Amino acid sequence: MNKDKISIMNLDGASVSEATFAAHETRDIVLPNQNEHVAHVAIDIGGSLAKIVYFTSSANRKGGRLHFKKFETEKIDECIDYVAALMADARLEPRNNNNNLVLKATGGGAHLFYDKLKERLSGVIIEKEDEMDCLITGLNFFITEIPYEVFTYNEHDPEPMKFEKKANDLYPYMLVNIGSGVSILKVTGPDEFSRISGTSLGGGTLWGLMSLLTDATSFDDMLEMSKTGDNRNVDLLVGDIYGSDYSKLGLKSTRIASSFGKVFKKGVRQAQGKFQSPDIAKSLLFMVSNNIGQIAYLNAKQHNLTRIYFGGCFIRGHPITMNTLSYAINFWSNGEMKALFLRHEGHLGATGAFLKHGDAKSLIEMIHT
Repeated sequence: MNKDKISIMNLDGASVSEATFAAHETRDIVLPNQNEHVAHVAIDIGGSLAKIVYFTSSANRKGGRLHFKKFETEKIDECIDYVAALMADARLEPRNNNNNLVLKATGGGAHLFYDKLKERLSGVIIEKEDEMDCLITGLNFFITEIPYEVFTYNEHDPEPMKFEKKANDLYPYMLVNIGSGVSILKVTGPDEFSRISGTSLGGGTLWGLMSLLTDATSFDDMLEMSKTGDNRNVDLLVGDIYGSDYSKLGLKSTRIASSFGKVFKKGVRQAQGKFQSPDIAKSLLFMVSNNIGQIAYLNAKQHNLTRIYFGGCFIRGHPITMNTLSYAINFWSNGEMKALFLRHEGHLGATGAFLKHGDAKSLIEMIHT
């Protein structure tokens, strides 16, 4: 393919920014050779979170960055205000030769909030894109074009986070996209994929239960809270039942036999009083993550897949979440499969939508060839 066609996205020297970022914040992608301004913006509006991808040029007009932003969907007005400000800046950009400002929109919210977007973003062309197609386009972009993007995680290794080399054979693979719910996609080619399974027990489940049972005020608060929790105060372990490992079945004494299984036990509530929020947070995180991990393994086994990518804002680079998913895949597959994570896991759909605009479509063609 003629790479000269891809003037809108020059990926030579692309890298993930190593600048200091706040916890759970997605890092920019630095494009040192992208000298042409890119004015369009992309948004992926899910049931819990809205994700935005946009480009800014550097101050000296040499190179620029892809930025990644997220808002809670219940604060959609604040999110749209942010997009409106980006569009206002694009109108003032001297190098914006195209008077047509475009917002690429995907996710369920692209339909649910379409009228609101159209009303609030005067003069902006809003183009809706298929959610699953955008997910795969975004994932393929990160896998093939961005170095030090894909990694495995094991808390017992001296360096828990290990980056993967680019795969020689990209297909087939499985994507487990964890948003409010979970969609599991089997991908066999650039435009060949199907939704093979899913579960309603996803990030929305965790968020909802934690909101009911703890005093956390945001998803990030919940993740932070879980770091200091001890799920053994809430969960019933194998050792609580057998007094030791159940070696015949390969179950360690520390393995969870029943999530929240200690809550019902007579006298526990009286002895402990109110259960502590950090303990509840960790138990819930284990419960949802273990369930997703097992469902992912069963689908990968059924479809004879060994590469399992996990995406979605549920993960957010959180060590406990990643380790739980990694452990589940490794345990159930006897080490034959591995969980693969991405540094931009929550913005696959928005990135895919971003790449579907105008000349950027030729970039997708290049990725697919």
